[in-house]
Amino acid sequence: MKNKTKSAFIVIDMENGFIDASAPHCIRNAAATVPALIKAIDAARSFGIPIFFVKRIYRANGSDVELTRYQKWKDGGKAMTPASEGPNSAMAPEGLRPLPGDYTIIKPRWSAFFQTELDLILRRLGIRNVILTGTTTPNCIRTSAYDANSLDYNVVIIEDCCSSQTEEIQRVNIEDMRRMGAVILDSDEFINDYIHCPIVDLAAKIRDEIEESGEIPEDFDFTGKESGWKDKW
Repeated sequence: MKNKTKSAFIVIDMENGFIDASAPHCIRNAAATVPALIKAIDAARSFGIPIFFVKRIYRANGSDVELTRYQKWKDGGKAMTPASEGPNSAMAPEGLRPLPGDYTIIKPRWSAFFQTELDLILRRLGIRNVILTGTTTPNCIRTSAYDANSLDYNVVIIEDCCSSQTEEIQRVNIEDMRRMGAVILDSDEFINDYIHCPIVDLAAKIRDEIEESGEIPEDFDFTGKESGWKDKW
């Protein structure tokens, strides 16, 4: 099915080690987002939007665990190692597992873009809009949102498909990303309206404006004895 929205639906870190209440790295509100997220993923598939499951899998010796997480990871049973199973594992809950046609990205740090092939694949697919879901909002969602913005993607966040440790952390981070320019939706808005209300491609709009203006990018002075860029550093 053709992806008319030029969007990618990205699910970040929705695995047992972050969702199960008995896991040391559990995000308190992550499990509550699972039903809405499953419905949103189903809708995205029906719209022809590719699904990207972006997740953590840590090496058994901890050589790729974040500096600030290493001790807790070690003390907590070395969660989310390859082929791990159970509540402390990298397994995803039922309904949040890849199907044929979906993509899986293993990320080494918070952002889905940091040292992964995500940007490369998105550009090959002609993606302009990045829809972010998963956990946690202040860490992995937020860093992915700012990296996507820096890479000139339009950022969409489905608020009730993201989670934080507290409601206040969730609220302030969503508001911060809204101020950054992210489009904030809830899952009902995404399911019912997204296919009918295309996101404005800001990069394309700005590019057209620059091309039409005819303005040169740097201000040069050719009137004096020394011609060149006016800024003498």
